[in-house]
Amino acid sequence: MRNRLKSWLQPGPEPDAQRWVVLDVESSGLDMHHDRLLAIAALAVHPVPGRLLLALGDSFEVVLRQPAATVADKSNILLHGIGLGAQRAGTEPALALAAFAQFAGRSPLLAFHAAFDRTLIERACRQHLGRRPAHAWLDLEPLAAVLHPQLRARSLDDWMAHFGIHCAARHQAAADALATAELLQTLWPAVCAQLPRPGFKALAAMAAQRRWLTPP
Repeated sequence: MRNRLKSWLQPGPEPDAQRWVVLDVESSGLDMHHDRLLAIAALAVHPVPGRLLLALGDSFEVVLRQPAATVADKSNILLHGIGLGAQRAGTEPALALAAFAQFAGRSPLLAFHAAFDRTLIERACRQHLGRRPAHAWLDLEPLAAVLHPQLRARSLDDWMAHFGIHCAARHQAAADALATAELLQTLWPAVCAQLPRPGFKALAAMAAQRRWLTPP
């Protein structure tokens, strides 16, 4: 565990090309710079020629133990469903983050509006582990926008509605991570049409083109 955690927190070799991790987090509020990380859920996906495979058996979910809850937290519980008892009974944060480090390994991390997830995870790692993880990240929102510039979709709900993706429990990390992975799987034929051999760096470069698109 210690060696895996060390490799996750420090620069290392190229990201795993065969296994990517799609994730979602839940938090005590919408301020990524001040609110607390409550939960992380993730599952692995495998890019293979012409397809993206979802590895449902290769998944992860953890609730981080919270020292206390505020009135604002209680109203937010209606959104994410992690009650006060579950928060107090969660895994000690350093152990939870170390377990996620072990699950993630060297896999690149993908999320929808990834800046939110990344900021919360990196803040928690700095607080509880002393360092932030050295990981490659990809935001699926600009990637989707580049692949389908004609759509006016912005939120994950917009994209799910357009493609008919069902989420069993919206705003619960595990269900949202699965819906995000299904969105990437749905986008994959368009990715392959533009990138005959799609790799993580090529997808990141494609997503970066979003800044050159004219806002709708």
